[in-house]
Amino acid sequence: MTAPPVKVSVLAIPETAGWMLYGMYDVLNSVGTIWPELTTGQPGEPRMEVRIVAATAEPFSCWGEVPVAPQAALDDVTATDVVCVPEMTIPGDESPVGRYPREAAWLDRMYAGGATIASACSGAFLLADAGLLDCQESTTHWTYDARFKHYYPQVKLRVERVLCLAGDDRRIVTAGGASSWHDLCLHLIARFCGVDEAINTAKAFLFEEHDSGQLCFAAMSPPPRHDDAVVGGCQRWLADHCAEPHPIARMIERSGLTPRTFARRFRTATGYTPIDYVRSLRVEEAKQSLETTGDTIDEIGREVGYDDPASFRRLFKRKTGLTPSHYRRKLGPRRVWTTS
Repeated sequence: MTAPPVKVSVLAIPETAGWMLYGMYDVLNSVGTIWPELTTGQPGEPRMEVRIVAATAEPFSCWGEVPVAPQAALDDVTATDVVCVPEMTIPGDESPVGRYPREAAWLDRMYAGGATIASACSGAFLLADAGLLDCQESTTHWTYDARFKHYYPQVKLRVERVLCLAGDDRRIVTAGGASSWHDLCLHLIARFCGVDEAINTAKAFLFEEHDSGQLCFAAMSPPPRHDDAVVGGCQRWLADHCAEPHPIARMIERSGLTPRTFARRFRTATGYTPIDYVRSLRVEEAKQSLETTGDTIDEIGREVGYDDPASFRRLFKRKTGLTPSHYRRKLGPRRVWTTS
């Protein structure tokens, strides 16, 4: 006897990214049907029943003026197997706290009723606002690291991960950067419909796992604006001299401060310790060279200040999650989207 389709509710709000909303909807709705149709010419039985839900059933436009016609209102959905929360576009100068209390309360009710709650990218903000991520490991896009920690310090944020599973029976699933909704959908399909369905879906849509995590895609977070003129001068100097020997000693000398006072003021102003700031700058320079040049890895290490190749390789992998050679294969020249 065929199991009934898994009931999936994709939550839409005015700040939802339309491309992800409809991407999730289409992919999950295709489970069980698209692969047989592609390989035999005959569609199979749907394994998931997906509907878009919103505060009311009234049509509205989400981010980018993308039209949304909800198939159900929140009050009409008293139970569901899965809730998916796509990316939300919240301006950086606005707080995510308390923006959607009705939706947050509904998420809490669905979770209490046994549903698996899943978010992609910045959708994790809404899960955090509902209290579902309190004291739980979670991930979101790496660019939201500082912002998320500021508003929801009780969440154990792991932005290096693509997927985090948490909560009762691991029923809270958060996915990292924007395209990690692919990983999220494949995880949900494997969990509820079986690994074979997930593999077939991946083949149908050409999805690949982001098995290297997010660190290899992350750029050095810009230091916050500050009024410390001494530290600012040292930062400007370092931007052009980070590969020079003993750059921290040189900055301390330029600052006229004691080493301890310099370290304290530097961290207060930038959020980095001096050594981590130098290392982060050097790795960013190395990444640029790996992406755009044919220089050897040892040459690049020397160019950014490391005469010892082993030390450079260890630092690079710690910062990015990949060895320099793996990073070059993944993001270097001669990628499939180039014209050469």
